[in-house]
Amino acid sequence: MTRIRKKERIFPGFSITLGFTILYLSLIVLIPLAALAIKSADLSAAQWWKTVSDPRVVASYRLSLTTAFVAAAVNFVFGLLLAWVLVRYEFPGKRIIDGLVDLPFALPTAVAGIALTTIYAPKGWIGSLLEPLGIKVAYTPIGITIALIFIGIPFVVRTVQPVLQDLEADMEEAAVMLGSYRLRIFFKIILPDLLPPLLTGFALAFARGIGEYGSVVFISGNMPLKTEIAPLLIITKLEQFQYAQAAAIAVVLLLISFALLLVINILQRWSNRRLRAVKGG
Repeated sequence: MTRIRKKERIFPGFSITLGFTILYLSLIVLIPLAALAIKSADLSAAQWWKTVSDPRVVASYRLSLTTAFVAAAVNFVFGLLLAWVLVRYEFPGKRIIDGLVDLPFALPTAVAGIALTTIYAPKGWIGSLLEPLGIKVAYTPIGITIALIFIGIPFVVRTVQPVLQDLEADMEEAAVMLGSYRLRIFFKIILPDLLPPLLTGFALAFARGIGEYGSVVFISGNMPLKTEIAPLLIITKLEQFQYAQAAAIAVVLLLISFALLLVINILQRWSNRRLRAVKGG
C-alpha cells in the first residue's frame, strides 16, 4: 500500500498564516480606513453632505477625476506603444529605456513635481518655448495632467509587457501568409489579447492619479475652484484643524478607489480567463 506523504510546507500551517495575514491587514489597512470613516461620522448627515458638496470641494473632485482620466487615457495609448517597442524590437540602449520606465516608482514624487514645474514654468526650458505660442502649462490643468502622465506610465507598460512577451507569433505569421494587412492583424489578433491588461493598466493609472499629491502640488498652482486638487484640499482642512471635514472628503475618494479596485479585479479575472481559454484552445 502506497503511503501518501503530505507536501512539506515552508511556512507554518494555514491557521497561523491566515491569522497573521488578517492581523497585518487589519493594522495596516482596515483599522486606519475604519478610523477615517468613524472620524467623518462626527458630522451630522446634513453637515457631511454640505462638506462634500461644497462648490470648492466638487471642483477639486472634478479636477482630480478629469485630469487623472485624461492622463490614464494618454498612457493607455503611449504605454502600449512603449511596451510594444521594448518587446518587439532590439536597439542600442534598450535596457536603459526599459529601466527608465520604472523611474516614476523610484523617484520621490515631490522631486518629480519640482522638476516638472521647473521645466514647464514660463521661464523653464519647455515652458519658455510654449509661452510665445500662448500655451501655458505650469499652474494649469495641463500641467497637472502631464504630472499624472509621468507617474502613471509604468502601470500600463508593466501590465502589458509580460502579456505581450507571452503572445505566440504563430497566428500572426499565419495571417501574414494569408495576405492580411498588418493593421488588420493587430486589431483582429493581437489587440483582443492585449485589451484586458491594457484596461487593467488604465484603471491602475487612473486610481493612482486620483490620489496623487506630491508630483502635482507644485505644478498645479493650487488655485481654489481652478487648479486645486482633492488631496490638497484634504491637507488644507487638516491644517485648519477641520479633521471631520477632511475625513469626509477623504471618504469620497476612498469610495471611488474601492470602485476602481473592484473594476481592476474584474478586469484581471477576465484577462486570466481569456488567457486560459486561448492556451486551452
